[in-house]
Amino acid sequence: MEATDTSAPQKLASLTGFRRDVLYVIAGSDKLYGLAIKEQLEVYYESEVNHGQLYPNLNALVEQGLVEKGELDKRTNYYELTDRGRRALRQRSEWEAQHFEEVSA
Repeated sequence: MEATDTSAPQKLASLTGFRRDVLYVIAGSDKLYGLAIKEQLEVYYESEVNHGQLYPNLNALVEQGLVEKGELDKRTNYYELTDRGRRALRQRSEWEAQHFEEVSA
């Protein structure tokens, strides 16, 4: 269930830090299911991520056209970046690199 991409890549600045982190986790693998995303976030945050936090944010990313949600089996959904999501992450990485270079110089 992929949202229609009718605009230029979204700037990630409008997303919460948590949603950006979810995108980075999804970008690191193909077709991750919710529990795997949750586990990777818990390692990064060193604390529990509850379902009530994760799934509404995943659904919002799907609605924004940054993530695609599909069905692995009758009980499990997978999540992967859309082209728009990849472009947005690439833009964010380039922006971060530019500003990091300015700080490092």
